[in-house]
Amino acid sequence: MDQFWIFAGHYWWLVFPLAAGVGGLVTRWDSLAGRRHRRRLEILKAKAELRAANLQPVATMSEPKPITRPSPIPTQLEQLFKAHDAVTARWLDYELDVAKLIAYPAMSDGRQPLTAAFLRARKVADGLRPASTDARITAEDLAEYRTAVTDYEVAFDLAEREARRLKDSNFTEVERKRLDTAKHLITVAVDEAATPAERQLAYKRVRDELDGLLAISDEALVILEEKVALPLTARPSRPDAAASAPGDDTRDAGGTASDPRRD
Repeated sequence: MDQFWIFAGHYWWLVFPLAAGVGGLVTRWDSLAGRRHRRRLEILKAKAELRAANLQPVATMSEPKPITRPSPIPTQLEQLFKAHDAVTARWLDYELDVAKLIAYPAMSDGRQPLTAAFLRARKVADGLRPASTDARITAEDLAEYRTAVTDYEVAFDLAEREARRLKDSNFTEVERKRLDTAKHLITVAVDEAATPAERQLAYKRVRDELDGLLAISDEALVILEEKVALPLTARPSRPDAAASAPGDDTRDAGGTASDPRRD
């Protein structure tokens, strides 16, 4: 310990350069620490800007940023009318075709929940439909009609899917046999090769078999009657008719059959 004090007494002046050196080291360390901190902040800022840029769509020369403008109301109404009429046509394809109603009876049964929902959606869409594409309506009216048409489309799809799934499963065994009989009779009633009497008889039996089973509209019956009343197509003559035609050499002039044994 004494030697230390002796050294310090002789070399006390070294304290000043050592202090200056230590001070320089401390200053250098602080400078480096501050630089590292600023660099870290710059990196974090750059990452944040890059993340924000990735979240926003970038318009390029090959893919310009689209500018969406609402179509004029008449154009929108025209599109909605087409969608509305398309669903109605699909429904009438069942409603006016007796054979289809027999195959998928749920489409005419308002007691079925999905069919009832479709009929309500149809009534709403028809009620909200403007008179023409030139009708003066507000944006709210247009939005309400668009929603109604969409509900109409969805309700029909659900009702049709359910009807095709059920078919005649809601009927008893006896009622299913009556439906099958009516289905076969319709093919006879509209068969162009059948005679008018055969057609009319088949049509009458179809009405009898479906009575109390299906609710068939008057329009569907009129269309079926028109098919039943179609003119007959040309049919080949029967072989036995050709054999009994006038001029047959098996008969004599008096109209009696000649006896081959006379020859």
